[in-house]
Order: sequence, then C-alpha cells, then structure tokens
Amino acid sequence: MIIVNNRDKLEWKNGMTVRDVLSAMGHVYPLITVTVNEELVEEEDYDTRKVPDNSSISVFHLAHGG
Repeated sequence: MIIVNNRDKLEWKNGMTVRDVLSAMGHVYPLITVTVNEELVEEEDYDTRKVPDNSSISVFHLAHGG
C-alpha cells in the first residue's frame, strides 16, 4: 500500500513508477513536485523511479502568477 499526500491510499504493484502513481491519482497538472519517502524526484525520472511498497508520496501542485 502507498500513501499519497498523507491521506490517499493506493494499491502497490510490482515495478510501479512515480508516473504510474501520478496517473492512478489523476495528477495531470504540468507543474508539480514529487517526493518519495521525503526524497525529491526530478521530473525526468518519473518514468523510471520505482516506488517501493509502503512508500509515502507527496505531490505538490506549484502555483505561479503575479
């Protein structure tokens, strides 16, 4: 089981990547920051960074404007 943003639970699957988690949670906003177990994951690594079972993932939507 994976916990996303300290509230949402997601069933873990072998080989799951950060991109898989984002897709499963419906996160499509282009400006986000992701941490896995408090470690920052660069956007270019979303497709390859594996997510271990029992991970805690935080997804932050970045706002911009003036």
